[in-house]
Amino acid sequence: MKRTNLLSLVGRDRRARRVVSQKRRARRSRPTLLLMALFIAGCQKAPPPPVTEVVLTAAASLPAEPGDAAWQNAPEYTAKLLLQDMVEPRLLQASTSEVRVRALHNGKDVAFRLEWADATQNDTPGPAKFSDGCAVQVPAHAGPSLPAPQMGEPGKPVEITFWTANWQAIVNGRPDEINALYPHAAIDGYPFKAAALEKDSATQKEMAARYSPARALGNDRGGPRTVPVEDYLAEGPGTISPNKAGMSKGTGQRTAAGWAVVITRPLPESRQVAFAVWDGARDEVGARKMRTGWIPMRQP
Repeated sequence: MKRTNLLSLVGRDRRARRVVSQKRRARRSRPTLLLMALFIAGCQKAPPPPVTEVVLTAAASLPAEPGDAAWQNAPEYTAKLLLQDMVEPRLLQASTSEVRVRALHNGKDVAFRLEWADATQNDTPGPAKFSDGCAVQVPAHAGPSLPAPQMGEPGKPVEITFWTANWQAIVNGRPDEINALYPHAAIDGYPFKAAALEKDSATQKEMAARYSPARALGNDRGGPRTVPVEDYLAEGPGTISPNKAGMSKGTGQRTAAGWAVVITRPLPESRQVAFAVWDGARDEVGARKMRTGWIPMRQP
């Protein structure tokens, strides 16, 4: 019994020593672990501050395509979109939640890249069919007070550049004819295509103009399109008119998640900008849209 008790005591003593040793090692390792954690944290880069304005980043040349790598040099600003519920026809159900914006300038012109999510591609017109689209708006002049962001106000005009997926499809090669929209439409014939008329003669051209009154009158909406954007002036809702300066260019591409569009225009005097987005699948057209208020632009 004495021998057994002695062995038991020795075993307990050894176990106690191991526990004490482990605790000592743990105490010694804590400062080391803390120093290692601080070292690792110090090596990590701090996250960049949130972008709170559209930054106009300088570039030697402005990219025309949304996928150009040069856009990575510009900070991305996420603009939250609001319902256009100020004037009729109002949009009463929110759709597109945000549009992501980058901007590059060369001292003379500015290129905006807009990207937003849109599950459906709407680029063909027709009865009760509407096109996806977007717009960039700036004050027409710099002044002590800003125009109303809802398309300006009397005496305080705004300049608007408007892009639609329908126009983009035409620029991309969709024929500007009825069969492109209605493949089974049958056309008996047009008088100006009569075999008796000499092709491209003055008589044929004059007759063709009679059957294409919009083109004959110089309507910008008539005939094939060469660019998918239009420029407008406005001094409040319902006052939109063409901007004959025709100063903007643009192009849009369908992405895996929606649309990416580049709109290039002269660098404005004002350093404020607003955006709008239309989702054709939700019957958004005209005043029915998602939009922003004025957003400051900063030129570093």
